[in-house]
Amino acid sequence: MSPSPTIACVVPCHNEEAAVGKVVRDLRAALPEADVYVYDNNSTDRTAEVAREAGAIIREEPRKGKGNVIRRAFADVDADALLIIDGDDTYDASRAREMVDLLFRGPYDQVLGARRGTTGSAYRAGHSFGNRLLTGAVRVLFGNDVTDMLSGYRVLSRRFVKSFPALSREFEIETEMTVHALNLRLPTTEVSVDYRGRPAGSESKLRTYRDGRRILGVILNLARRERPSLVHALVAGLLAMAAVVLGVPVIVEFLRTGTVPRFPTAILAAALMIIATLVLLVGYILASVMHLRQEHSRLVHLAYPAPGPSPRAAPAGPAGPGAAAPAGSGAAPAAGERSGPAAGDPGGPSPDDLGPAPSGTV
Repeated sequence: MSPSPTIACVVPCHNEEAAVGKVVRDLRAALPEADVYVYDNNSTDRTAEVAREAGAIIREEPRKGKGNVIRRAFADVDADALLIIDGDDTYDASRAREMVDLLFRGPYDQVLGARRGTTGSAYRAGHSFGNRLLTGAVRVLFGNDVTDMLSGYRVLSRRFVKSFPALSREFEIETEMTVHALNLRLPTTEVSVDYRGRPAGSESKLRTYRDGRRILGVILNLARRERPSLVHALVAGLLAMAAVVLGVPVIVEFLRTGTVPRFPTAILAAALMIIATLVLLVGYILASVMHLRQEHSRLVHLAYPAPGPSPRAAPAGPAGPGAAAPAGSGAAPAAGERSGPAAGDPGGPSPDDLGPAPSGTV
């Protein structure tokens, strides 16, 4: 019989004394077998004490920023399923069991809690518009079916966590996780969850324009890194158009009179065309480098087994999601065991072992 998969919850917190206790209690009620880690991100109130009294394991990350917390948690916490939820009690933590079971049953590498506002104060107009704008930008650049890219409520598989570099420092981390899933074409699905206003005494750390500019900058930077051929082709095209606009009159004049009276314009047009060609070539070189990096990330991802069946998932017959996994199918290891491939293992499950991606997945 396969051992039960391990589950961990990570709750990033900065001055969430008013809300974190309820979040921890709700998680413990929904997932009694899970370890709940509250990461105190340089709080100046009683966040850590309240979370500890509620039954959480307290970890500290002194460098402010949600990205710093996630990077630390991904390095320190080892579990077959890792749930991330904000400590401000705006997400419905009682849906945690449903999301975790869905991850194992899929199996998926990411289950995203797509927000739906239940109160007028839950989703400010500026944040709602900004979320749609940024999600649309990612959809155009990377192509995806994710409707709430910036959600802070996710369940991730072990192989997602261990193949994700986590480079962002603050709220851009959700964008980075979304793009990581898109680049590796990891099986992802969404669950619609309630999103409510903060409790009394809790203050939002988000700043609409500041964080929107930062996230937009991250998207543009990711496009430059992850779609270099597209970005460089656009830049090269603009330079080439400028060269044509400047150079065509010079060529026409030369064909008509046999002279080149505007040498500076001719030199500028030629220089712009040469630069455009170089930019395009650099884009193709960077695309090859990016392809090699994605191959490496994919191999790291495949070095870990697919999420195993949840101990609470009801069996659906011999071939159903609750059926025992065959030998070598990637059942989750027990707590404390190495999660990588065993000696002699060819490197984890192949893409064919995972089966076709379900409808609606990324």
